[in-house]
Amino acid sequence: MMTTMEKLTILTDAAKYDVACTSSGVGRAAKPGTMGNSMACGICHSFSADGRCISLLKVLQSNACSYDCSYCVNRRTNDTPRATFTPRELADLTMAFYRRNYIEGLFLSSGVTGSADTTMELMIRTLSILREEYRFGGYIHAKAIPGADEKLVTRLGRLADRMSVNLELPSCQSLQKLAPDKSRADVLRPMSQIAQGIAQTKNELTLYRHTPQFVPAGQSTQMIVGASPETDWQILSLTSALYRKYALKRVFFSAYMPVVADSRLPALTTRPPLLREHRLYQADWLLRFYGFTADEILSERHPNFHPLIDPKCNWAINHPEFFPVEVNRADYEALLRVPGIGVTSARRILQARRSGSLAVEGLRRLGVVMKRAQYFLTVGGRMPARVSLNRAQLISALSSEKGMALPETARQLSFLDTTEEDYVKCLTGQI
Repeated sequence: MMTTMEKLTILTDAAKYDVACTSSGVGRAAKPGTMGNSMACGICHSFSADGRCISLLKVLQSNACSYDCSYCVNRRTNDTPRATFTPRELADLTMAFYRRNYIEGLFLSSGVTGSADTTMELMIRTLSILREEYRFGGYIHAKAIPGADEKLVTRLGRLADRMSVNLELPSCQSLQKLAPDKSRADVLRPMSQIAQGIAQTKNELTLYRHTPQFVPAGQSTQMIVGASPETDWQILSLTSALYRKYALKRVFFSAYMPVVADSRLPALTTRPPLLREHRLYQADWLLRFYGFTADEILSERHPNFHPLIDPKCNWAINHPEFFPVEVNRADYEALLRVPGIGVTSARRILQARRSGSLAVEGLRRLGVVMKRAQYFLTVGGRMPARVSLNRAQLISALSSEKGMALPETARQLSFLDTTEEDYVKCLTGQI
């Protein structure tokens, strides 16, 4: 007979590969007769032993999965210890951890135990005990199981603050090859249902203050990066489409970590593509907050991110016709296109301009990162950088932590006045 602690060890370890875990986004005050609350500004974070940022009890209801997804450590053909929490065990464990201030909420997912409906019923029973019996008011993120009945998805959405349905892989072909038990339709169906339920609840709240909440913190999804051959452009285009169609709060990217041997997957010795994951998150930020489109950041002709510079700098280098931008006249959208100027600093610039013209030192005080911005803007008609740089020099300067030291006699060249030989020399430090 397996103890609760043995189950906890197995099922928290099995859940660590799921990165679709975020701060709350929902505010709920403590009430008499209830336990806990949730802060809209987010949940305090800590770091697990494998370096991942966690804030919740991240656990599986069960890892006894009937699916055989090649990339998953819990697939049915993998020789790994199996465990399943009863709803009462997991609810009691969550409350015990919360009372000891170990956690501020719960992130609940599961392998597919028997069928999607059976698994969802177990998860719903767990959350029902927490919400209805223990009156738990803390944050709960629940993963919907693709293929489950719509009524079960609705019931889960009434109990959770945030829901997610993992897209897993960026294309139907890869999903069919690496996860033959899943289908894209089964994933998108609950995603669409959740989006419609959230929109309906918002409309009802305008008429009735006490309308029952449905997934008040929105929904998210996760994609594995590096297990299949899709390009960065394909992944980013899909991400952009998901935001538009399903109003997702976040798309999470998980660098593929080789944990099981399979001829369809990269070798076990392959290193996780962490830089690629990082670049996707940078580009995702541009999509959500900077007004960029996926086709602006990447294209079919240039389908992958530059390894040395971030996506915004890469876009700026590839669009010299847009620059330089005059900070004393440019609108908010134009300022956001300048490397080194973020959402906050752009707003500060607009506010500061009401009192008079800005100078270079003033930009630094407003939070502009001049190491990057100096090559793409003018202040009162003058560019802060003393020289114009060609493409290779710009890449070198922007990829260096301290910038590139340039002689006073540096050539005046356009962004595109370079050759492949110059580029190679720049990367090797010869120019």
